[in-house]
Amino acid sequence: MTVLLREAIGDRLRRTRTVQRRTLREVSRAARVSLGYLSEVERGRKEASSELLASICEALELPIDELLVRVAGDVGPGFLPQVPDTVPDELVDGRAEACGDNRPAPASSGGPEGGRLVMTTGDAMSDLRVAAVRAPGAARSTAQRHMVGAAA
Repeated sequence: MTVLLREAIGDRLRRTRTVQRRTLREVSRAARVSLGYLSEVERGRKEASSELLASICEALELPIDELLVRVAGDVGPGFLPQVPDTVPDELVDGRAEACGDNRPAPASSGGPEGGRLVMTTGDAMSDLRVAAVRAPGAARSTAQRHMVGAAA
């Protein structure tokens, strides 16, 4: 079954409005669009002009580009590029073989996954030193203290 673009846009607008717990009346006033017309757009019965769509998105505090990306994902899930959520094998097994470095990687401290660049010492990926980012007020692990201390 083919999904019409106006239906997908309307569905996304309605979902956004209901998640915000706002009424059609509130959004129609903020967007300066008649309540009936906004209802028709949300139900996919009317095709909104770009100006009207911009006004509705502004009223919903929804960037129009975000709306369009989400609609594209709804209409054709294969459209959006898939970002792998895995670490490449050469980094998992502790070796930076792609960089020609066969030294084992240091043991993981079991800390947070995120990090920030502290210092670079060369061209190879294994020469990057990364300190784990921690939540405000959280204690640093021993490994994190040594990593940050060594970089200072």
